[in-house]
This record gives sequence, structure tokens and C-alpha cells, in this order.
Amino acid sequence: MAHTFAVLGPGGVGGLLAALLSRAGHRVICLSGEDTARTLRTGGIRVRSARFGDFTAPVEAATALREPVDACLITVKHTALDAALDRLPADPEALGGALLVPFLNGVEHPALLRARHRPEQVAPAAIRVESTRVAPGEIEHTSPFAEIDLTGDPVPRARLDALAAVFAAAGPEARVPADETATLWAKMSFLAPLALLTTRYAVPLGEVRSRHREELGALVAETAAVSRACGGPADPARALARYDAFPAATRSSMQRDAEAGRPLELDAIGGALLRAAERHGISVPVTERVVRALRDAGL
Repeated sequence: MAHTFAVLGPGGVGGLLAALLSRAGHRVICLSGEDTARTLRTGGIRVRSARFGDFTAPVEAATALREPVDACLITVKHTALDAALDRLPADPEALGGALLVPFLNGVEHPALLRARHRPEQVAPAAIRVESTRVAPGEIEHTSPFAEIDLTGDPVPRARLDALAAVFAAAGPEARVPADETATLWAKMSFLAPLALLTTRYAVPLGEVRSRHREELGALVAETAAVSRACGGPADPARALARYDAFPAATRSSMQRDAEAGRPLELDAIGGALLRAAERHGISVPVTERVVRALRDAGL
């Protein structure tokens, strides 16, 4: 059965998902600025991927959503979220029963979206993938994996299962974990140390592991303590083992944004971690120092 998807922000993640869903036979409407929309209308989305192959997928494109859809994938960076949401109907009821599926870093965005829309329509997702928009409508998927965890405690499980099945049929691995908080904090616990330290020192993960090992370990421990207090997983040893297993050349998306002079998701990641630590009375001196250094550097 074909579905209609809106993709708010057809960048590295959104462009890849839009192309895969289109190739699988679904109708896809990409929401972006006019220049990007014009490019997508005429040329579609071109994907280069060792996992999914090299292909071009046709998509529709608009600067605002003007019709109901089955699901709207929100794939912008947190720094662009408020502006991007203006591309959705001003009246949330105009979305009908569409699921809103944010693929954002951090843990605070579900509450923001649920303040604007019915809670049972917001299905936060975590995605593990390395995918980059190298130009409008051109996506390079460089990781050998693309894995989606689809959550949403207030969302009927049947809706989550159905959407996960659509994702899986299009290509990415997809599953529905039982606990939204645990899912979001599992990603946050891995992402925060990686993003903060690769950006702080402007080096790939391999150099963080070797030259800043003690700081990495301390940051992992602090993040795990905050995650545990918030109801998420906490296994510092496992986290360090995962970092050790990653390719040494791995860079975080925050690091790539810093190198390109783009706004950073520092508040959505480091700031959210500090706010959660304060709420639970947890001391996180290393996190505070690293976030302060990035802020002082104007990042």
C-alpha cells in the first residue's frame, strides 16, 4: 500500500529517506526553500550509497505543506526547527491524523512538538546513519548501516509498527522499542561525548580516543549518570567499547557543522545535558567545561 510522506528538510537524513521511500513506491513531498524545491522538482534526489546503490528518485517539492499526509518526517537540525515548522499548516488540525516523526538530536524536542500538536501524533525517531547532502538533491550515504528506532509512548503501537514496516521495506532497518525515554537517551548518551569532544578539539574520533582518552571516559561517565537519572540506559564501559569499535576517521555532524561555519546543535546536545543534570542534582564538571569552551569559542 502506497502512502504519502512529507519530508521537512531534505538534507543528509531527510534526502536519503525521501529517496528510499519514493523508490519504494510512496508519494513524497519535500518541504524546503524555493531554490532547493525547484531543483528537486526537476531533478529528483540523486543518491550514492554502497548499501542501497546509486539511484535517482522523483519527488514532489514545495515551500509549505498544503494538504494532509500520512506522516511528516522532520529531518532538520534543531537549530532550524522553529523556522522549519512554519512550513507546516498554522492550524495543527489541518495535518489531519498525520504522524509527526522528528529525527532530531537531543531529548527536548518531543515536548516542544507535543505542545503544538496532539501527543498521540508525535513519534520521535532515532536514526544511526552517516549521510550527507553534498548539494541540493545530491545525497552521499557513506555508512554501511541505516537503522531507525521509532518510538512514541502516547502513539498507538499499531501505528508505530505499521510505519516501521514501511521504513524497513524501503531499505533501512527499523524497529519499535518499548520505551521512548530510554531510546532517546541511548542515542544522547552515545552522541553527546562524540559530538562535544570531536568539535572541541577539531579532530576525528580516533584522535579523541588516543589523545583525550581520560576526558572521553569522564564525559561518558557523566552522561551515563544523567541518562540513568532520566530513565535511560547507563553503561559507560559499553559506550567506550562502541567508540573503540568505530572507524578512527569518524567525525560527528556537529564537527562537520563547525568546519562549514554552520550553526551548531550545542544547546540541543550539550545544553540539554546540562539542564537535565541540574534538574537531578548531578555534578557534571567535564561537560560544563567542554560546553563552556565551545561557547567561548563562538561555536
